[in-house]
Amino acid sequence: MELKLIDKNGKAAKKGVTVSDDTFGREFNEALVHQVVVAYMANARTATRAQKGRDTVAHTTHKPYAQKGTGNARSGMTSSPIWRGGGRAFPNSPNENFSHKVNRKAYRAGMQTILSELVRQERLNVVEEFAVATPKTKALAEKIKGMGYEGAVLVLTDSFDENLYLSSRNLINVMVVEAQYADPVSLVRFPTVVATAAAVKKLEEMLA
Repeated sequence: MELKLIDKNGKAAKKGVTVSDDTFGREFNEALVHQVVVAYMANARTATRAQKGRDTVAHTTHKPYAQKGTGNARSGMTSSPIWRGGGRAFPNSPNENFSHKVNRKAYRAGMQTILSELVRQERLNVVEEFAVATPKTKALAEKIKGMGYEGAVLVLTDSFDENLYLSSRNLINVMVVEAQYADPVSLVRFPTVVATAAAVKKLEEMLA
């Protein structure tokens, strides 16, 4: 299949980019995309929360009151989870493992499905090149506006461009990523994805 190519001025080029149907023409599989997105977000989590159980909370082992005669429920110590200030019954631990395992073949298929859906929805825009002469936020903002893109934009490049990276840091709706670091969450979240022709070829090569 062939993707439309846009030149550096934002106009359609005479010749498009030929890509593989396996990568950019795959049928949509919602369950697979959901699995890949959830796994990516889960694997990004870090176990930083910790709670105290009844064995670690500060308490005394002395019985709070007599077993009988007070009219209260029987209680052995104040560390019980039902007491105010007591420990948690099932406390969160810093050693929790939130990771999800996704087979390499399934992950590649999920990324191919996402890219194919971007093409069908006309959210993937392929440009000959995407660069700015100086590391200026204003220059990048004007370039994006001049090419007719509005809202949040994800820019995929084939290699690291320092000027482009520095120009995008202060734009909250613009994210510049190398093609090899493209992730399913960003591809799904951004309404507009701009990729250079070289980045498209690199994605095709990685996911083949």
